[in-house]
Amino acid sequence: MTTNAAASNSGRITTTLTWWQRSARRLWLVVRLVVALAALAAAGWWFLLSPIVVTMHTVETGIVTAEVLGTGTLEARVSATLGPKIAGLIARVAADQGDRVKIGDMLIALEDTDFKQLVAMAEADVAAAVAGLDRLQADARRAEAVLVQARQDHERISKLYARSVAATDEFNRAVETLSIAEAERSRADAAIAEGTKRLLAAERTLDYQRARLHDTTIEAPFDGLVVRRDRDAGDVVTAGSSVLQLVSLNEMWITAWVDETELARLAEGQPARAVFRSEPSVGHTGVVARVGREADRETREIVVDVRVETLPKNWAVGQRAEVYIQVDRKQDVTVLPAGLVLVRDGKTGVIVDDGGKARWREIGVGLRGRESVEVTSGLSPGEVVVSPAAGASSPLRDGRRITTR
Repeated sequence: MTTNAAASNSGRITTTLTWWQRSARRLWLVVRLVVALAALAAAGWWFLLSPIVVTMHTVETGIVTAEVLGTGTLEARVSATLGPKIAGLIARVAADQGDRVKIGDMLIALEDTDFKQLVAMAEADVAAAVAGLDRLQADARRAEAVLVQARQDHERISKLYARSVAATDEFNRAVETLSIAEAERSRADAAIAEGTKRLLAAERTLDYQRARLHDTTIEAPFDGLVVRRDRDAGDVVTAGSSVLQLVSLNEMWITAWVDETELARLAEGQPARAVFRSEPSVGHTGVVARVGREADRETREIVVDVRVETLPKNWAVGQRAEVYIQVDRKQDVTVLPAGLVLVRDGKTGVIVDDGGKARWREIGVGLRGRESVEVTSGLSPGEVVVSPAAGASSPLRDGRRITTR
């Protein structure tokens, strides 16, 4: 009986401990739930009711410029690939990459020994042809003198023969002598004509050989800059081989590709600025030199050549650059940075400061530039437009409290 009583007491104690353990666990869950709800409430309050840090911008009156963007490469309007007209061995290259040259400067020289010998031989042929022509002209003068004498004798004997003073044989000899003298004179004239042609041929050969000798040197066709050197002394080159690449610095432009949809807004003479990728923060002034009249059938772009007035300190032909072509411009208008203009539900507007709260306001915009836009309605100079500051935790909503801290 004692044993049964002890067992009964032990069961009651175990049941009591289990109940307290369950109660403690439930209490702990409730505490955790309350803490979580409090944290959520605090987060919600912070998200919905706490002020959000903003950046303020005061609306001003200024200038709006609309620009068309094009990407291209720096090119020279006038360039030349210099190389020999004839094959030969390069004896000297007088300019190197980066050298500035003047028109007429000797830049390339080929080995010219053989060409000089050919010129000397041609000069000798001309001298021989001149001497031969002189001899033929002397023969012609002698034939002319004989002809004059034969004519005089023929005339004298003809008169005597008419009076029956001269014999028939004597008259016949005079006629024969005159005929021979005339033939000799004709022969001399023909020889002079042949000699003249021979001299002309020799002179043309001399001119040709001199031209070939002159072709062994290549001169600068214009003032410019050597941008590339392809060969050195000792190289054997063929006719038309590239040795130097020369560009004129008188007119440098950027050949830019622009989307064909912008064609209607482009025209020669429009101001532009060029930004080279080597100096992304520097703009170089320019002007549209010409607008292409053929679109690329793959990219649907057109070529626009923009003449640049200044270049970077270090530049290279073929260097990439962006050009911004000014197609419209308005002054003394209400201006707003383009990044502050928002679109919500298909409507254009901004967030303004309304007594420390963010308010959405619909606006009308006119000319759009790359960095700023014209405001035509909804805003006036002096009003304040806001945007979330860098690192802001949540977006701006209508009615949200704002601060500049």
